[in-house]
Amino acid sequence: MSIRAIVLIVALLLVAGFVALNLDEVFRPTALNLAFTEVQAPVGLVLLGMLGMLLVLFLLLMVYGQTTHLMEVRRISREAAEQRQLADKAEASRFTELKEYLRTELARLEERQQAHTTTLQQQLERTQIEMARLFEQTGNSLSASLGEIEDRLERQDRVPRETGN
Repeated sequence: MSIRAIVLIVALLLVAGFVALNLDEVFRPTALNLAFTEVQAPVGLVLLGMLGMLLVLFLLLMVYGQTTHLMEVRRISREAAEQRQLADKAEASRFTELKEYLRTELARLEERQQAHTTTLQQQLERTQIEMARLFEQTGNSLSASLGEIEDRLERQDRVPRETGN
């Protein structure tokens, strides 16, 4: 139970106890002035009736407030569920877009890598051809140099033999 309900019950019990203790006075008729006429009625009973009407009015207002509050909570819950669904759809859409973007970027990177690989292979082949040509030229140069050195050595060998003989 809430504190309000406990306070209300205690207040009603106090009023009921007060009325029970003063029951004779509550039912004693008195002259009451109603602004435009005077009547004979028990004041206590009239005040209890007014208290009862106020209590009923208070309860009706409380029920109305609670009903309005519950209807508002349901409306807000429904709107929140709709917004959640929209957000979920938007998020799924973003994931789909991201997935498609990543797929295209990956394909583009693979194409670039393939182009770079092809270019690199072509450069490697050209370098190998150039290196083979350079090795051949170097080999030819060395062969020519060795041949020239052999010729000189043979000439030197012949020159002393010719002078010595």
